[in-house]
Amino acid sequence: MDAIEERKVYRLVLTGGPCGGKTTGQSRLCTFFENLGWKVFRVPETATILLSGGIKFADLVADEVFKFQENLLRTMIQIENTYFELGRTSTKNCLIICDRGFMDASAYISKEKWDRMMRSNHWNPVELRDNRYNQIIHMVSAANGAEEFYATEEHSCRSEGVTLARELDYKSASAWIGHPYFDVIDNSTDFENKVNRMIECVCQKLGIDIGDRLSITSRKVKFLVSGPMPPDSSFPAYQDFEVVHNYLQCAGPRVQARLRKRGQNDRWSYIHTIRRPQQHGQSIEVRTQLSHRDYLNMLTQKDDAHLPIFKKRRCFLVNNQYFQMDIYKEPSHPRCKGLILLETYTSLTGDKLKNILPTFLNIAKEVTGQPDYSMFNLSLREDWNNTKKFCYSLDDLDDGDVKTNGHSKKIINGTA
Repeated sequence: MDAIEERKVYRLVLTGGPCGGKTTGQSRLCTFFENLGWKVFRVPETATILLSGGIKFADLVADEVFKFQENLLRTMIQIENTYFELGRTSTKNCLIICDRGFMDASAYISKEKWDRMMRSNHWNPVELRDNRYNQIIHMVSAANGAEEFYATEEHSCRSEGVTLARELDYKSASAWIGHPYFDVIDNSTDFENKVNRMIECVCQKLGIDIGDRLSITSRKVKFLVSGPMPPDSSFPAYQDFEVVHNYLQCAGPRVQARLRKRGQNDRWSYIHTIRRPQQHGQSIEVRTQLSHRDYLNMLTQKDDAHLPIFKKRRCFLVNNQYFQMDIYKEPSHPRCKGLILLETYTSLTGDKLKNILPTFLNIAKEVTGQPDYSMFNLSLREDWNNTKKFCYSLDDLDDGDVKTNGHSKKIINGTA
C-alpha cells in the first residue's frame, strides 16, 4: 500500500512551434525515463490524428473551423483522460507525455470564438490550463533562432513558412502563459543540448537526481524592480494572478512549510510545500496539490510568527524568455510595501543576462540569493533586528532553490 502512495504520476505537456524538436524530444524523454524504471505513456497529438484523415484548414469555412476545434478539444480531453486513468492505476512511477495540450487550440482561433466555445461547453480554461497538467514545456520553433534548420518536407501536416511559423510559435507559447510550471526551451544551443535541456528541466521539476548524465544549465535569478509600474500596454501578452502565501507551524527547527493559494477569475488552486533540511547535500522540497477543503483545514496550522504574503503575479514572455513578476500587496508586512521582484530561469550571465531582461521595466539590481528578498524573511512578523528566525543561509532560498556546485537547482517531489 505504501508503495502505491509514494509513486508519482506526472502529466507533462510537450508543445512548441513548427520544427521545434517536439517529436525527437518526446522520443528521447521517453527513453530516458524508461531507463529510470518509469512507465511512460505518450498521448498522441489529437490535431495530427484528425488532420491526417484528409482535413485541410484552408478548405474550411469559419463555422467549420469552429466546430473542428470544438470537436478536437472534446476528443483530446477523452484521449488524455484514458491515459491519465491508466497512470493512476500504474504500479510504477508514471510519466504521461501529452503531445500538445488543451490550451494549444487557442492559438488557432480568435479570442471571441474561443470564449464562446468555453461558455457553450461549460469549460473553465483557467482550470484546464493550471490544474490539468503538472508542467508545460514549449520547444521554440527552429524558425525563431535556428532558421537554417527549419524545414517542412519531412512533416506531412506542416506547410508553414518561416514567418507564419514564428507567429504560431509565439501564439502557442502565449496560450500557456500563467501555468505555474511553464518552461521555454529556446534555440540558444545546438539541437542536442536543446533536447538535453528539456529533459533536465523535467528532472528538476520532479526532483530527480540526474548526476552527471545531463549538465545543469539553468538557475533561478531574481531582480528588484523600481516603481512606478509601466502601463499595462507596455507589456506583451500576460496573465495576472492573485497569490496568497501562509507559513505553517513545523516540527523541526529547519523545516519550512507553507500554503499557496493562487487564483484568477475566482478560480483557485492550492499547493502545500514542505522544505526539509539537506539530505546527501541536497535540500528536498515536497509539493502537493490540495483540495479547497484540505487547504482550509491546513490553514488552521498557520504560524503566527509569520504574516500572510499577498501578491499580484504577472506572467509574460519576452524574447522567448518566461518571466514572473511579483507585485507585493497589502495587507502584507509593511516592509513589503512597494516591493516588485522579477524572476526567471536562465543559464546566461553578465551582459548576456542583462540583454534578455525586459527593457520596459526599471530594473534596479539583481538580488538572487539575498536573504532580504527571501519570502520567508519578508513574512516574519517581528522586526528583523529582534528575531532569531531570520534565515541567512543560501539553503533557505524560496521556491525550492538549492545552491549546489554553483548552480541553483529546483527540487520538487511528491507530485501526483
